[in-house]
Amino acid sequence: MVRRSKGWGCGPREAGRRAAELLFSGPAGGVIGACFVAEKAGFKNLITLDMGGTSTDVSLVQNGGIKYTTEKEIAGRPVRLPMVDVHTVGAGGGSIAWLDPGGMLRVGPQSAGANPGPACYGRGGTEPTVTDAHLALGHLSPARPLAGKLSLSPTLAEKVLGELAQKLRMDLASAAQGILDVAEATMERAIRVISIERGYDPRDFVLVAFGGAGPLHAASLARKLGISKVLIPCYAGVLSALGLITADIVHNFVRSLLAPLGAVQLAKINALFAEMKKEAESILREEEISEERWEFFFSLDLRYRGQGFEINVPIHSFPLDGDLSSIIEDFHRRHEERYGFSNRNSEVELVNLRLRAVGRTEKPELPEASFLGTLDEAVLERRWVYFGEEGALKAPVFSREKIPAGAEIPGPAVLEGPESTVLIPPGSRAFVDRFGNVILEV
Repeated sequence: MVRRSKGWGCGPREAGRRAAELLFSGPAGGVIGACFVAEKAGFKNLITLDMGGTSTDVSLVQNGGIKYTTEKEIAGRPVRLPMVDVHTVGAGGGSIAWLDPGGMLRVGPQSAGANPGPACYGRGGTEPTVTDAHLALGHLSPARPLAGKLSLSPTLAEKVLGELAQKLRMDLASAAQGILDVAEATMERAIRVISIERGYDPRDFVLVAFGGAGPLHAASLARKLGISKVLIPCYAGVLSALGLITADIVHNFVRSLLAPLGAVQLAKINALFAEMKKEAESILREEEISEERWEFFFSLDLRYRGQGFEINVPIHSFPLDGDLSSIIEDFHRRHEERYGFSNRNSEVELVNLRLRAVGRTEKPELPEASFLGTLDEAVLERRWVYFGEEGALKAPVFSREKIPAGAEIPGPAVLEGPESTVLIPPGSRAFVDRFGNVILEV
């Protein structure tokens, strides 16, 4: 199976036919994986935060429904394809800290990448990064190799951070914390773009943080946005891969029909939908998806006359019969929800007819946490950890793999896992569910 930009999968032959739809498939997988894990944990309203080495991807999920878009840019060029609505910013673990001509601290979008990577990797990196800042502040351990393979050097991190601190005329810890604050400001703005600027209150959502670096910033970002709960999946570092194997087979079809909606005959709309459905059934058979696993979702792209953008409105039954008043009313409501106004006196235009054909796949079962020991057995050490305004505090460090299900851990604390590290600040509390997910109350 090959994953596409809408997060869903398809067979190799169909992927070859529609190769352009493979763009942005990586970030989409993280959103699919987040939805899968969050549903098991009992959450449906999500803001996903996928922070890796070079960038952070954020997306919003409402009532279990992923948001989609047909417009995005890649390398500065516009792309019009159906895809998961993911907003990307240049803030990652390898993002480089630098001073602009006015002496202001900036972080990213330049990245040290994986090679040479942050200075602490010992591969020749000479510029301070977000990862160097975390290591210097005690968030990461030099005693345990990153991902079990890469040893981190505090000496190299402190060297490049010290040079930056000298230019900023502050101590090393303040400079390192400043790097994290600037990076988090970029991520916070990204979350506001997909939530507040689109009419959603982030306080109504759970923040799902994953990727190698996401869990380090989750609690701090949640506090800044007023989000009370954070979900950090058990497989936070590889959640995008989990999203691939949990994805259904999905094919999207579109037919253009530009006309006032009230002037279009229902027979014409039904005929176009039937044509797309027949094509979809042929592809699903080719991919050997049994008919009992098929589902079809019909929708219309609508807009007010004179607008240059559309809103997708689902159709809840096919074929259409009767009038279209309920669909038009749904369009007005969605327009007001997204843009803050509606105009019921304006003519509504039909632009596109869309069909989403789904072949449901077998989903893997998430294994339940198997460690039966005590919480004390999970403690690796106690070390000084810097927590922003609270300063340096002696905090217990836990092996995430040895934390028993049902355990509660008050902050300050650090949870170290094989692919990611969770930072629990003072005043927050972590709960480990039966699947090994960490739920933070911040």
